[in-house]
Amino acid sequence: MPGWSPHHTMAGMPGKVLLAAPRGYCAGVDRAVVTVEKALALYGPPVYVRKQIVHNKYVVHQLEERGAVFVEELDEVPEGSTVVFSAHGVAPAVHAEASDRGLKTIDATCPLVTKVHSEAKRFAAEGMQILLIGHEGHEEVVGTMGEAPEAMTLVESPTDANEVRVDPERPLVWLSQTTLSVDETLETVDRLRERFPHLQSPPSDDICYATQNRQAAVKRIAEQCDLLIVVGSGNSSNSVRLVEVGLESGASSAYRVDGVDELDEAWLEGVATVGLTSGASVPEVLVDGVLGWLADRGFGDVEEVTAAEETLVFALPPELRRDLKAAGSA
Repeated sequence: MPGWSPHHTMAGMPGKVLLAAPRGYCAGVDRAVVTVEKALALYGPPVYVRKQIVHNKYVVHQLEERGAVFVEELDEVPEGSTVVFSAHGVAPAVHAEASDRGLKTIDATCPLVTKVHSEAKRFAAEGMQILLIGHEGHEEVVGTMGEAPEAMTLVESPTDANEVRVDPERPLVWLSQTTLSVDETLETVDRLRERFPHLQSPPSDDICYATQNRQAAVKRIAEQCDLLIVVGSGNSSNSVRLVEVGLESGASSAYRVDGVDELDEAWLEGVATVGLTSGASVPEVLVDGVLGWLADRGFGDVEEVTAAEETLVFALPPELRRDLKAAGSA
């Protein structure tokens, strides 16, 4: 390119990167990935995993190279094998099927998803109608609805909230998928409450702390960004939401990429400030790759903008901790 310098942007001036924090792995994702890694080390490959352990292509590929075998359903797992349930959770019917087939199970469901499952069971047992705010077909939604299908109705958007029907004589409560847009979820709840004033809220917010923190960090930088890059896979709900939040919060343009190979120099035309973040299932090595690519194109000035500090750590699944302790490798 004429006049190109590795130290200057396409506009000929040094460019800036606003790096959102927190970003990348949350406690639930870290726990799930480490669970598969330790299971492979302890039991030896293959270790089967139902669905993607987390929604990230790179992570799945890395684990496959170490001997993890990802399957869609349990009938693909040989009897007597070890199978890990993904961070997104499964319905009770899946646990029952695993038991019937004699599979050794390790449940890597994020504890925050497990909390929503517990709420669904409790509210259903109390005879309540449950409105689950979430995306149809998402693994987390499938698992949660499996806890009490007869009591639960899915509401996908504020528009859906205008059309859902309930029994006005029975108590009503809402729950949500943990990885949604905070703002859109609250808009949906507001619409529902306008129609159903007796609608109750869960005892604590269902949208996970990591989802909220990553969205808050993007809001902090979006207005200053000519371009926002979100690292994350297309099936990662929280990554897709970060693009939407960035655009809604003032970013001039925003793109989601799995990694450096999907970046396009054309995006940098006329850009002085790039915002960068990553979804909750994204390892930092992928962000580092994007930073290197940007630096080579004149965006070497990096400022980290912090919206929250995260210190939460989840213990490994109890069945894995037990086996690790017995093997002397806890």
